[in-house]
Amino acid sequence: MTHTHVTLNNGVTMPALGLGVYQSPPEETTDAVAAALRTGYRHIDTAAAYFNEREVGEGIRKSGVDRAEIFIETKIWMSDYGYDQTLHGFDKSTRKLGVDQIDLILLHQPLAAEFDKTIAAYKALESLLADGRVRAIGVSNQTPAELAQLISRTDVVPAVNQIQVHPYYSQPEWRAANAEHGILTQSWSPIGGSYIYGDFDKNPLEDPAIAAIAEKHGKTSAQVILRWHLDHGWSAIPKSVKPHRIAENFDIFDFALAPDEIAAIDALDTGVRGGPDPDSLNLDNYGFAIPE
Repeated sequence: MTHTHVTLNNGVTMPALGLGVYQSPPEETTDAVAAALRTGYRHIDTAAAYFNEREVGEGIRKSGVDRAEIFIETKIWMSDYGYDQTLHGFDKSTRKLGVDQIDLILLHQPLAAEFDKTIAAYKALESLLADGRVRAIGVSNQTPAELAQLISRTDVVPAVNQIQVHPYYSQPEWRAANAEHGILTQSWSPIGGSYIYGDFDKNPLEDPAIAAIAEKHGKTSAQVILRWHLDHGWSAIPKSVKPHRIAENFDIFDFALAPDEIAAIDALDTGVRGGPDPDSLNLDNYGFAIPE
């Protein structure tokens, strides 16, 4: 029932639920990370492009939890793609986090328009893996076609593809491609907070079907949604800086959804993305320097 951990395709074990810090203000990130670790989280997800890696490191140290117990995940931004540039990006991240080894490092965007740079960046991650400076490597926001191309041109199959997944946008084709290659699906915006986009402002937290399941289990809608991710075997990284929400999101290991409940949530998929298509992100419109 608990599904507290997942095993990656290289044998590394990772806590299934982590704290995300996307858009967490740096001045609030340290306390949020410390609160999460004291609550019981052992997985923190950040990124160079979030500009809060330093505060994540401070929160880890402030928590009093031993580094060896914590799974740290970060991402290289596409401005640092290219073999040497990615190695330097890794060095920037480790300095800010205050660690020598990162547990999981991802390429943040596919950079579809210059995919050769993505390949070079991934080969740099492979070298970091071979040197023991990272424990697992992966990608984020890569389409099935991009995954197939990357796998054909590199040596190590990604352990993770972090993509947007929540009840209203569950990306079954992308998840199927991940599964075909033995790649774990990790869900960003797992509760659906990023879905308020453009003219589409539906919120999974307010969905009657999810609310009914939550009432049956004596849980909140957010807890039911996170349980849905774990019961599917995915990883989820909900974001919050509020201690009570951080604790609420972690309180999902004492129940499981029935198959018909999982199917009912699966049926809510709209096929409508919240946010821009990752392939539209390129160095002209999203390239920015990652500071030292």
